Amino acid sequence: MDTVKPRLLGTTAIAFALLGGVVTAPSAAAAPSNAHAWTVRSPGGTGVTAALNLDGAGALHLAVASGGSPVLAPGKLGITTSAHEFDSGLSFAGRRDKVVRESYDMVTGKQLDRSATMNESTFTFRTADHASFDVVVRAARDGVAYRYVVGGSGPVTVQKEASTFELPADATAWVQPYQSAYETERTQTTAATANTAEPRTCTGSTCSFGYPTLFKVGGDYALLTESDVDGRYSGTHLDHVDGSTAYTVALADNKPVTAPGPLATPWRTAIVGSLDTVVRSTLVDDLAPPSKVADTSWIKPGVADWSWLTGGVDASASAATQRSFIDYAAAHGLSYTLVDYGWQESEIPDLVRYARARGVDVVLWFAWTDLATQQQRDSWLPKIKSWGVAGVKVDYMDSDAQSQFQWYGAILADTARLHLMIDFHGATIPRGLQRTWPQVMSVEGVRGEENGQNADRDIFLAFTRNIVGSMDYTPTWFSRPNRQDSAGHELAQAVVFESGWTHLGDDPAGFATQPAAERYFEQLPTTWDETRLAAGSPEQDANGNRQVVLARRNGDRWFVGGLLAGPGATMTTPLGFLGRGRWLVETTSDSNGTLTRTVSTHTAADTLSVTSPVNGGFAAIACPAAPGRTSCDKPVVTAPATSLTLTPQTAVVNPGSSLSVGAGFTLPQGAPLHDVRLGLDAARLPAGWKSAGRTVSAGTLPAGAVLSGQWTVTVPAGQQGAVVEVPVVATYARPGAEPIHVEQVVSVKVPPHGTVAVSTLPFESATNGWGPVERDQSNGETGSGDGKPITVHGTVYPRGLGANAVSDVKLFLGGRCSTFTATVGIDDEVAASTQGSVTFSVLGDGKTLSSTPVLTSAGGPAQLTANVSGAQELDLVLGDGGDGTAFDHGDWAMPELTCQG
Repeated sequence: MDTVKPRLLGTTAIAFALLGGVVTAPSAAAAPSNAHAWTVRSPGGTGVTAALNLDGAGALHLAVASGGSPVLAPGKLGITTSAHEFDSGLSFAGRRDKVVRESYDMVTGKQLDRSATMNESTFTFRTADHASFDVVVRAARDGVAYRYVVGGSGPVTVQKEASTFELPADATAWVQPYQSAYETERTQTTAATANTAEPRTCTGSTCSFGYPTLFKVGGDYALLTESDVDGRYSGTHLDHVDGSTAYTVALADNKPVTAPGPLATPWRTAIVGSLDTVVRSTLVDDLAPPSKVADTSWIKPGVADWSWLTGGVDASASAATQRSFIDYAAAHGLSYTLVDYGWQESEIPDLVRYARARGVDVVLWFAWTDLATQQQRDSWLPKIKSWGVAGVKVDYMDSDAQSQFQWYGAILADTARLHLMIDFHGATIPRGLQRTWPQVMSVEGVRGEENGQNADRDIFLAFTRNIVGSMDYTPTWFSRPNRQDSAGHELAQAVVFESGWTHLGDDPAGFATQPAAERYFEQLPTTWDETRLAAGSPEQDANGNRQVVLARRNGDRWFVGGLLAGPGATMTTPLGFLGRGRWLVETTSDSNGTLTRTVSTHTAADTLSVTSPVNGGFAAIACPAAPGRTSCDKPVVTAPATSLTLTPQTAVVNPGSSLSVGAGFTLPQGAPLHDVRLGLDAARLPAGWKSAGRTVSAGTLPAGAVLSGQWTVTVPAGQQGAVVEVPVVATYARPGAEPIHVEQVVSVKVPPHGTVAVSTLPFESATNGWGPVERDQSNGETGSGDGKPITVHGTVYPRGLGANAVSDVKLFLGGRCSTFTATVGIDDEVAASTQGSVTFSVLGDGKTLSSTPVLTSAGGPAQLTANVSGAQELDLVLGDGGDGTAFDHGDWAMPELTCQG
């Protein structure tokens, strides 16, 4: 120990002498002749400084200071690939300097208009066998970042990094034990004793911690994280040996990553400075690649209501419940309704039409396994886009593996192409993702409202997780049973926690108990021109309280949210962020268990004081004061009730024939509509289908007047059986908001003809006991497209339907078919269980035409034939054999219909 200590002190002294601006070349006795030291300073030469040091053993270290004060001690740098070890025995080969200026606009986030200037130095080093690599260091006003660049055109396999952040042992630390869903609690501890944090995620004496991790060193703070992670690399986390001061970057699952050369690793990032600097920092986005989406006009952040927290799967599966949430959103000017797990495909198109006619867009939940492959995404995403779904919430990724980041890149390219917004739930944290792919509205990567309550957690998140990108916390659950915080605390979460989509957690009845909160939500934006830390700290004060007050500006209005964790206090907020003049301030706060609104007038020299109960909080809106102005409210924009009627509503059309469609659009009552257009959406007709007729319009449509149109739709002569929705759309302008889209459809059924494979026909509807009914593969698991080749008793069949009891597939025949045939049985994917038992039945217009006895895997397949002459609709029903539906994977192998030519 005594022989090592002087060397560590010598290296530190050299590094921080450089940081302080004193450069003294070490003597031969102090360091070997090949030792070097360099600095990279933030623009202007003051503020944040990085000191890079190459010691006598050829190992690299990086230290960081703020305003001349050490923050990060020299931490080791380096990387080990399958070909070379770039962590010792290095020699300096050159340095290149430049200034990096970033100027860009965001669609989401704490600040829409971004600009950053960073000094960048690229240091080249060589190993003893003449391999070279670069260390690129950037210094900005709000932190330091570095990355490695390994040259060459062939693949590069990274086995591990030596990248280490060094903290003083007694530095206060706010850490989160690492778990790939980032849903563990954060804990206040110290840099050396962090391994006591629960739940421990440790191997021996080494514990793992997730980003971002916050440390306090003297009067400065350092938030450690990373930026620019994509499929070239995995996500990483920090490993810490108990009692040490070092936090080392570890690859996901401790597995190597392989990428095409040249490889530029993600940026190892330290946001450094005061708490306000940390809160306002955009460094993670500044380091990320520019947007890959040229036109962002279709990307619309906003507030959503959401039935899951209060109703779970039963609410998601109920069209009536979802309509009640749509009605609530429409009445209060909310932009979206999120329909979560449990939705029924057959009900979503009509639900979306219902919502859009009321000025509300629908976001639809998916398990990521339903969108894991290109085939699955090509099946689902264009379909829901054609329904009018605005975006998707994708869940359960729970991985930082390189393959998962490759999937992120694939689905983001697909959703951008289709103009679908996206929210990642059950996900890793943002690493600059929203700059590169601006359709990302939010990311979970947090222990949110659905995972229990913890007021301390809420304070910590404001200074950690929410610094690096939008956070899908799902706030404001006023009616939560046994709620542990105040109503004011719940309301403030919607301001403190930035999210492009803010999914409110309560239901209409729960919101109705807090009308002051409803009024606040009607005004709440989710995009910000500026964000400021007005007051607070993640540390407890002398009375045992923690608190944070954030002020976010949208246009000429400031929205202020204050959270308190502790026994209660008077929360005092300096209003210096307001600027010149007098300001009207509306404060919504706790009063005897409910929320009340008070109005006062202030200047930037004043302080706002709000009495807070245990685990309390408040929310406020500030706007420029003017004579006669008593409120900061802007009008709530809603959509009037209109009527769009189609003739006919359903039709049967044979191949080669035409259909005449008529429509009338009217406003029963209210102020006139403007810029009204009514037309058939021919772009959404299947390939080969044709339409004739023009879009009609009216500059003004008064109440009671009818705008009418007529079109002809022709079905191609070669069209095989189909069920096609022919959409007719009316749109009209809405002041201060997006145009309203009112849509109805004519359901056109085309009967099948000739001999046709059933798996190629559209389903009128399909229900299934486990996951979706699969086409040309077995039932598999709960995801779509996750089955195997249909195999019954050792025979593989190229076509068919894979289902799980109890299942019902409905097909339209139109009275044109005569015979149905299939080979049926239990798929071999569950044969080993010996528990599956099913029945197969064919129904025509509700009457059983043919059925099997109970079949098991031991008995092999059966042949099923049915006379379907004259049947308009056919049901293929897979029933339970009497012992439950587990392992009841039934196959309709090679099902065919013989129909009129």
